[in-house]
Amino acid sequence: MRVFRKTLMYLFLLPLVVISLAVPPARAKKTETGFLDRTVTVAGRQYKYQVFVPDNWTKKKKWPVILFLHGAGERADDGLVQTQVGIGAAIRRYRDRFPSIVVMPQCRKDVFWAGAMADVAMATLEAAQKEFHGDATRTYLTGLSMGGYGTWYLAGKYPGKFAALVPICGGVLVPDKARAQSADDHSPYTEAAKKVGETPVWIFHGGDDPVVPVTESRRMAEAMKALGGEVHYTEYPGVDHNSWDKAYAESELLPWMLSKTTSINSSK
Repeated sequence: MRVFRKTLMYLFLLPLVVISLAVPPARAKKTETGFLDRTVTVAGRQYKYQVFVPDNWTKKKKWPVILFLHGAGERADDGLVQTQVGIGAAIRRYRDRFPSIVVMPQCRKDVFWAGAMADVAMATLEAAQKEFHGDATRTYLTGLSMGGYGTWYLAGKYPGKFAALVPICGGVLVPDKARAQSADDHSPYTEAAKKVGETPVWIFHGGDDPVVPVTESRRMAEAMKALGGEVHYTEYPGVDHNSWDKAYAESELLPWMLSKTTSINSSK
């Protein structure tokens, strides 16, 4: 009787053992990479943004972080369209050239990269740095058109925060004022350059830009050079406002940018 019970128990437990052996051990959750949806709350309002994370991302090391400011045409609240123009399009085309975290906030309609939207941009940067092990000494800022203006603005508001700047077809004075500005009056550009300091910069602009006068970038390049900092200026002859495709396609741009470091404290 005792032998029969043992045999019966064995026959009952055998399928359970087989099933347990057939189920593979639980694996750690796969790290998300590519273009990721994120949100940030600033002053009680929620804002959508995107973060690009390289395929080989790991939390075992610190990563350079690029903050990208889009142009006026991508203003919205969907959190997506800002990835379709500029650096997002370049990442999709030259993915292996971007071994970094790229943060892409989105500006709301009818406003600019200043005031509240500047705060939103910095909040997305801070959130991405924390989540993806960003290196505070290798944080970079770039933007196109309205975002080029925003690049100069944020760099002046947070001097020393960014290790390098890449403003594309941007400026300091809005287009109408820039066109009316006296060629002999360099004061707005000198003032803006002093706020930025000696942060390395690579400026891009189309020579035939009908939207933002190319003189804006020329004058800022001169003003930055006068401070003694590292300044590169690339002007594309015959190119109109869309100079960003050429700029972000420059094979030397990312290596140059990512080679720069700053000694700023990560808590700032």
